[in-house]
Amino acid sequence: MKLIIGNKNYSSWSLRAWLAVKQSGLGFEELTVPILGEDWEERKRSAEELAPSSGKVPVLWDGDAVVWDSLAIIEYLADKVGRDRFWPKDDAPRAMARSMVAEMHSSYLPLRRTCPMNVRGQVSGLEIDGDVRADIVRILTLWAEARARFGKGGPFLFGTFCAADVIYAPVVSRFRTYGVGVPGFAASYMQAVWEHEWMRQWVAAAEAEQWVIEQYEVPAGQ
Repeated sequence: MKLIIGNKNYSSWSLRAWLAVKQSGLGFEELTVPILGEDWEERKRSAEELAPSSGKVPVLWDGDAVVWDSLAIIEYLADKVGRDRFWPKDDAPRAMARSMVAEMHSSYLPLRRTCPMNVRGQVSGLEIDGDVRADIVRILTLWAEARARFGKGGPFLFGTFCAADVIYAPVVSRFRTYGVGVPGFAASYMQAVWEHEWMRQWVAAAEAEQWVIEQYEVPAGQ
């Protein structure tokens, strides 16, 4: 398999796909393309690996099969290696995990736009408007419910690391970068995600990158 991803410092959807492939336990080759670089538009048009996704990352190639979109990649891999590797086994936690993943996949645009992922960044004094605050409160509420109802078996949302943690890992990064205040249970969860072996690998690679995308270095409206 080959996974095409964007800059590790900035590409939240690439992080999700990369964690998903790691979670699958399958071997894969990794190819990073510097999104929004000087030759990005030309690269998008000419790169055969990006053609099926119209130049968007991530893209997973598995022989003749090609999958783009992080959630589609999770589902494809779950079909290959067994769904229990990605989703809670019991109906109630699995239902909530699926709903949380779908909501993250389709929602929270104010948070995304105001606080783009920047693993290396440290922003203080960010002014958060009502829409962003509502996104943060909603996410923390979901985290609290998942942990309280289904998180007894470990430090992650549903106890053990699963698709929900894969999808919310970039949120952990955003909350850290922008100094979002969180209650104790959320701080413990965020620490567990940040200290996960795979996250440590991703963060180290992000910190070593030379690319800088200026539009993601300053929070929107600041």
